[in-house]
Amino acid sequence: MTANEEQEMELEALRSIYEGDECFKELSPVSFQFRVGDHDESKSFLLDVSWPETYPETEPHLSLDLCPFYNIKQLILSKLQEQVELNLGTAMMYTLFEWAKENQEMLMENHQPVVSAVTLTSNTETNSPVSAIKKKEKKEQLTKAQKRKMIGRTDNKGELPRGWNWVDVIKLSKTGGKEDG
Repeated sequence: MTANEEQEMELEALRSIYEGDECFKELSPVSFQFRVGDHDESKSFLLDVSWPETYPETEPHLSLDLCPFYNIKQLILSKLQEQVELNLGTAMMYTLFEWAKENQEMLMENHQPVVSAVTLTSNTETNSPVSAIKKKEKKEQLTKAQKRKMIGRTDNKGELPRGWNWVDVIKLSKTGGKEDG
């Protein structure tokens, strides 16, 4: 069987296996994308695979160019490359994709997900998540009128005078403290 015939058979098999699967995308008859993990999962990645003319006798080209995990990209590629070498000479795409799915946790164990933080910037502050957190903890600002009222009610220590919220006893004694019924 020629390499072209083997590619055609594998392509048919891939189309029938992954028909309707959102994780698999055929870019061309010799180029595919396979997403390992759920789309909204922080540890998912996109594997690009393309076949050279002599595939499966020669290795397919593997790429993680769209993978955002720069720190572990080489690790993932080296582990996938080991699987390619084990299956060289046979149709291996299904085996490779399923191996990546089954071993996603192991492949991503060193991945530290990026915590998205809203950063507020100005000309004087640095653009870091720490400064954004400090901005959020800012106290509520009082207006000038509110500050004047507070100053009028407080003593020299900034404290309200003793009994400022007490009810006048004299006013209660005039009303009798009871409801007239």
